Amino acid sequence: MGRQAKKVSFWVRRRSHLALLLIGGAVVLLLFFNEDTSMKLNMQYQEEIRTLTREIQECRDSAAWYRSRREALETGTEELEHIAREEYHMQKPTEDVFLIK
Repeated sequence: MGRQAKKVSFWVRRRSHLALLLIGGAVVLLLFFNEDTSMKLNMQYQEEIRTLTREIQECRDSAAWYRSRREALETGTEELEHIAREEYHMQKPTEDVFLIK
């Protein structure tokens, strides 16, 4: 038994990297298949983050456009007259308005 124990001990010492590989494999399996930390969920979350970031940027652009439009209305009479004529179909007393549908 002593000789066989030496052989097993020698084999384990030579193959000591196997334990490291097994532990590493277990970590990789946990990363891919664990429900809380899976790569699939991580990729879904990243896609959702990208989508929400695009939506935030669109909202910021829209807010900037409305802000500039409001400032134009507050400062200039030409823009106010333009909106009143187009959206509310207002006219000067001396002109005719034709609506094209």
